[in-house]
Amino acid sequence: MDTSRLSVPTHLLARDLRTALRKARELGIHGVELDLRTGVAAEQLSQTGIRQIRKWLADEGLVVAAAAFPTRGGYADADRLEGRIAATKAALEAAHALGAAVLLNHVGDIPPPSAADDPPNPRWRLLLDVLADLGAWGQRVGCTLAAEAGRSSPADLVRVIDGLPDGSLLSHLVTGALVVHGHDPVAAVERLAGHIGHVHATDAIQGAFKGHGRAVILGSGQVDLPNLLATLEERGYRGWIGLEPIDAFQAQAELAAAVATLQAL
Repeated sequence: MDTSRLSVPTHLLARDLRTALRKARELGIHGVELDLRTGVAAEQLSQTGIRQIRKWLADEGLVVAAAAFPTRGGYADADRLEGRIAATKAALEAAHALGAAVLLNHVGDIPPPSAADDPPNPRWRLLLDVLADLGAWGQRVGCTLAAEAGRSSPADLVRVIDGLPDGSLLSHLVTGALVVHGHDPVAAVERLAGHIGHVHATDAIQGAFKGHGRAVILGSGQVDLPNLLATLEERGYRGWIGLEPIDAFQAQAELAAAVATLQAL
């Protein structure tokens, strides 16, 4: 595999962003993922701070493959929703300023569809209204929200995407999470083809019950990496492939091993 499409999360490499960028460059990859909630200090997201980060990126020959903004609640959760929307809009704008085309988050619980004779679930309507608003904002600032497919099923995400204006929402495939929650990552690529904004190549083993599996080193679990990568290629995905360690204390060594695993495919 061409490693020029690989990216790694900076916040797991070092607490200091400049050090993390240097360590990412030492891995021989070209993309990084920035956590805008906990991995980047608030003062670094000022205009001056963003210019400084962009200079550090250029110094190391790196680009921002994606930014993440993991909120505690979802977008159908009315509790503190206005603040969550405002913070997500600010994160979309900051992500674009840093060079990212996608902002990674979950959408929270997706309400089940209503029966044919029943009125729409109010939480379903709320979810669509909020995501349409965020989608319009994202198109305005140049960055699109990408919702995690893992905890949310591919089928549910397709239902959400189909209910929104075109270009409002993309999907973020987390392959290990898909396995843990009982979904086939290759089938997920087929289901979400054309709507994939980012991919995390992680690995896992299913547990006895849905949602109770465990993450494992890339290449040692139930994710069929060769088939996954081939299907992404066949379905026209040309974006970034993110890597994520399961042991933060051994992050650099584990990421180096993951890069080597993918190079060999």
